[in-house]
Amino acid sequence: MSQPYVLVLYYSHGGSVARMAEHMVRGVEKLSGMEAMLRCVPSVSADTQASKDDIPEDGPLYCTEEDLRNCSGLLLGSPVRFGNMAAALKYFLDGTSNLWLTGALVNKPAAVFTSSSSLHGGQESTLLSMMLPLLHHGMIMAGIPYTEPGLMNTQTGGTPYGVSHFAGKESNPTLSQDEIDLCQAQGQRIAQLAKQLSTL
Repeated sequence: MSQPYVLVLYYSHGGSVARMAEHMVRGVEKLSGMEAMLRCVPSVSADTQASKDDIPEDGPLYCTEEDLRNCSGLLLGSPVRFGNMAAALKYFLDGTSNLWLTGALVNKPAAVFTSSSSLHGGQESTLLSMMLPLLHHGMIMAGIPYTEPGLMNTQTGGTPYGVSHFAGKESNPTLSQDEIDLCQAQGQRIAQLAKQLSTL
Protein backbone atom coordinates (compact mmCIF):
# COMPACT_ATOMS: atom_id res chain seq x y z
CA MET A 1 0.00 0.00 0.00
CA SER A 2 1.44 3.33 -1.01
CA GLN A 3 -1.18 5.41 0.77
CA PRO A 4 -1.29 5.90 4.56
CA TYR A 5 -3.13 3.11 6.35
CA VAL A 6 -4.27 2.01 9.78
CA LEU A 7 -3.07 -1.47 10.69
CA VAL A 8 -5.76 -3.62 12.34
CA LEU A 9 -3.71 -6.39 13.95
CA TYR A 10 -5.14 -9.19 16.08
CA TYR A 11 -5.06 -12.74 17.34
CA SER A 12 -8.37 -14.59 17.54
CA HIS A 13 -9.25 -18.05 18.83
CA GLY A 14 -13.05 -18.29 18.95
CA GLY A 15 -13.80 -15.72 16.26
CA SER A 16 -14.98 -12.82 18.40
CA VAL A 17 -11.81 -10.74 18.10
CA ALA A 18 -11.72 -11.38 14.34
CA ARG A 19 -15.30 -10.11 14.06
CA MET A 20 -14.39 -7.02 16.07
CA ALA A 21 -11.42 -6.40 13.77
CA GLU A 22 -13.69 -6.48 10.73
CA HIS A 23 -15.87 -3.75 12.24
CA MET A 24 -12.74 -1.73 13.09
CA VAL A 25 -11.83 -1.90 9.40
CA ARG A 26 -15.29 -0.58 8.48
CA GLY A 27 -14.83 2.29 10.91
CA VAL A 28 -11.45 3.17 9.44
CA GLU A 29 -12.50 2.98 5.80
CA LYS A 30 -16.17 3.91 5.64
CA LEU A 31 -16.26 6.58 8.28
CA SER A 32 -12.87 8.24 7.81
CA GLY A 33 -11.85 7.47 4.23
CA MET A 34 -8.41 6.17 5.22
CA GLU A 35 -7.29 2.72 4.14
CA ALA A 36 -7.10 -0.18 6.60
CA MET A 37 -4.74 -3.16 6.50
CA LEU A 38 -6.14 -6.26 8.25
CA ARG A 39 -3.50 -8.65 9.61
CA CYS A 40 -3.32 -11.42 12.22
CA VAL A 41 -0.59 -13.34 14.04
CA PRO A 42 -0.13 -17.12 14.09
CA SER A 43 -0.67 -19.35 17.11
CA VAL A 44 2.35 -20.38 19.14
CA SER A 45 3.19 -23.87 20.35
CA ALA A 46 3.78 -24.91 23.95
CA ASP A 47 7.50 -24.21 23.53
CA THR A 48 6.59 -20.68 22.35
CA GLN A 49 7.64 -21.15 18.76
CA ALA A 50 5.36 -19.68 16.12
CA SER A 51 3.47 -22.54 14.53
CA LYS A 52 2.78 -21.21 11.07
CA ASP A 53 3.19 -21.59 7.38
CA ASP A 54 4.16 -18.49 5.45
CA ILE A 55 0.54 -17.89 4.45
CA PRO A 56 -2.48 -18.84 6.58
CA GLU A 57 -5.03 -21.30 5.17
CA ASP A 58 -7.79 -18.70 5.44
CA GLY A 59 -8.43 -15.23 6.77
CA PRO A 60 -6.05 -12.26 6.64
CA LEU A 61 -2.31 -12.58 6.09
CA TYR A 62 0.13 -12.76 8.97
CA CYS A 63 1.57 -9.41 9.97
CA THR A 64 5.16 -8.58 9.08
CA GLU A 65 7.50 -6.13 10.74
CA GLU A 66 7.18 -3.91 7.67
CA ASP A 67 3.38 -3.85 7.95
CA LEU A 68 3.76 -2.48 11.46
CA ARG A 69 6.66 -0.16 10.65
CA ASN A 70 4.81 1.61 7.84
CA CYS A 71 1.39 2.02 9.44
CA SER A 72 0.01 5.46 10.29
CA GLY A 73 -2.00 4.09 13.22
CA LEU A 74 -2.63 0.78 14.99
CA LEU A 75 -5.67 -1.11 16.31
CA LEU A 76 -4.48 -4.11 18.35
CA GLY A 77 -6.77 -6.96 19.49
CA SER A 78 -6.53 -10.12 21.57
CA PRO A 79 -8.81 -12.45 23.51
CA VAL A 80 -8.49 -12.43 27.30
CA ARG A 81 -6.04 -14.97 28.71
CA PHE A 82 -6.08 -14.89 32.52
CA GLY A 83 -6.40 -11.10 32.46
CA ASN A 84 -3.63 -10.73 29.91
CA MET A 85 -3.15 -10.70 26.13
CA ALA A 86 -2.81 -14.06 24.36
CA ALA A 87 0.67 -15.57 24.08
CA ALA A 88 0.58 -15.40 20.28
CA LEU A 89 0.22 -11.63 20.28
CA LYS A 90 2.81 -11.20 23.03
CA TYR A 91 5.22 -13.37 21.04
CA PHE A 92 4.80 -11.13 18.00
CA LEU A 93 5.23 -7.92 20.00
CA ASP A 94 8.32 -9.29 21.74
CA GLY A 95 9.93 -9.52 18.31
CA THR A 96 9.53 -5.82 17.49
CA SER A 97 12.67 -4.53 19.22
CA ASN A 98 14.07 -3.27 15.89
CA LEU A 99 11.10 -0.93 15.62
CA TRP A 100 11.71 0.23 19.19
CA LEU A 101 15.41 0.86 18.54
CA THR A 102 14.66 3.01 15.51
CA GLY A 103 11.63 4.79 16.97
CA ALA A 104 9.53 3.71 14.01
CA LEU A 105 6.23 3.85 15.92
CA VAL A 106 6.81 7.02 17.95
CA ASN A 107 3.88 9.46 17.88
CA LYS A 108 1.57 7.14 15.97
CA PRO A 109 -1.93 6.67 17.47
CA ALA A 110 -3.00 3.27 18.79
CA ALA A 111 -6.00 1.64 20.43
CA VAL A 112 -6.70 -1.84 21.79
CA PHE A 113 -9.67 -4.24 21.85
CA THR A 114 -10.52 -7.59 23.43
CA SER A 115 -13.12 -10.31 24.02
CA SER A 116 -13.73 -12.58 26.99
CA SER A 117 -15.99 -15.53 27.79
CA SER A 118 -17.02 -14.07 31.15
CA LEU A 119 -18.31 -10.57 31.80
CA HIS A 120 -15.73 -9.87 34.50
CA GLY A 121 -12.99 -12.09 33.10
CA GLY A 122 -10.24 -9.49 32.91
CA GLN A 123 -11.20 -7.36 29.92
CA GLU A 124 -9.77 -4.13 31.28
CA SER A 125 -6.52 -5.68 32.53
CA THR A 126 -6.07 -7.33 29.14
CA LEU A 127 -6.54 -3.99 27.40
CA LEU A 128 -3.99 -2.43 29.75
CA SER A 129 -1.52 -5.28 29.12
CA MET A 130 -1.67 -4.57 25.38
CA MET A 131 -1.03 -0.88 25.96
CA LEU A 132 2.27 -1.44 27.79
CA PRO A 133 4.48 -2.45 24.83
CA LEU A 134 2.83 0.23 22.68
CA LEU A 135 3.73 2.88 25.26
CA HIS A 136 7.32 1.61 25.21
CA HIS A 137 7.22 2.13 21.45
CA GLY A 138 6.21 5.75 22.02
CA MET A 139 2.75 5.37 20.52
CA ILE A 140 -0.10 7.67 21.52
CA MET A 141 -2.85 5.65 23.19
CA ALA A 142 -6.48 6.54 22.56
CA GLY A 143 -9.45 4.97 24.32
CA ILE A 144 -13.17 5.38 23.78
CA PRO A 145 -14.66 8.65 25.10
CA TYR A 146 -17.98 8.70 26.91
CA THR A 147 -19.33 10.92 24.16
CA GLU A 148 -19.91 7.64 22.31
CA PRO A 149 -23.51 6.66 23.23
CA GLY A 150 -22.75 2.94 23.07
CA LEU A 151 -20.34 3.22 25.97
CA MET A 152 -23.11 4.42 28.26
CA ASN A 153 -25.79 2.10 26.87
CA THR A 154 -23.97 -1.22 26.46
CA GLN A 155 -25.11 -4.22 28.49
CA THR A 156 -22.31 -6.44 27.19
CA GLY A 157 -18.86 -5.17 26.22
CA GLY A 158 -17.29 -1.75 26.06
CA THR A 159 -14.79 0.14 28.23
CA PRO A 160 -13.11 3.57 28.07
CA TYR A 161 -9.77 1.72 27.74
CA GLY A 162 -10.86 0.19 24.43
CA VAL A 163 -13.68 -1.80 22.91
CA SER A 164 -14.53 -5.16 24.46
CA HIS A 165 -16.96 -7.99 23.75
CA PHE A 166 -18.66 -10.43 26.10
CA ALA A 167 -18.69 -13.73 24.19
CA GLY A 168 -20.16 -15.95 26.92
CA LYS A 169 -19.30 -19.56 27.72
CA GLU A 170 -20.11 -20.66 24.17
CA SER A 171 -17.65 -18.10 22.71
CA ASN A 172 -20.40 -16.44 20.68
CA PRO A 173 -18.78 -14.17 18.08
CA THR A 174 -22.02 -12.26 17.46
CA LEU A 175 -21.56 -8.68 18.60
CA SER A 176 -24.29 -6.51 20.08
CA GLN A 177 -25.23 -3.36 18.18
CA ASP A 178 -23.51 -1.26 20.85
CA GLU A 179 -20.33 -3.31 20.45
CA ILE A 180 -20.47 -2.90 16.67
CA ASP A 181 -20.96 0.84 16.99
CA LEU A 182 -18.05 1.12 19.42
CA CYS A 183 -15.76 -0.92 17.17
CA GLN A 184 -16.53 1.32 14.23
CA ALA A 185 -16.15 4.46 16.34
CA GLN A 186 -12.76 3.28 17.59
CA GLY A 187 -11.61 2.58 14.03
CA GLN A 188 -12.79 5.97 12.91
CA ARG A 189 -11.09 7.71 15.83
CA ILE A 190 -7.69 6.17 15.21
CA ALA A 191 -7.89 7.01 11.50
CA GLN A 192 -8.82 10.61 12.27
CA LEU A 193 -6.00 10.91 14.79
CA ALA A 194 -3.56 9.41 12.29
CA LYS A 195 -4.54 12.07 9.76
CA GLN A 196 -4.22 14.87 12.30
CA LEU A 197 -0.87 13.70 13.66
CA SER A 198 0.59 13.29 10.18
CA THR A 199 0.24 17.05 9.60
CA LEU A 200 2.20 18.05 12.72
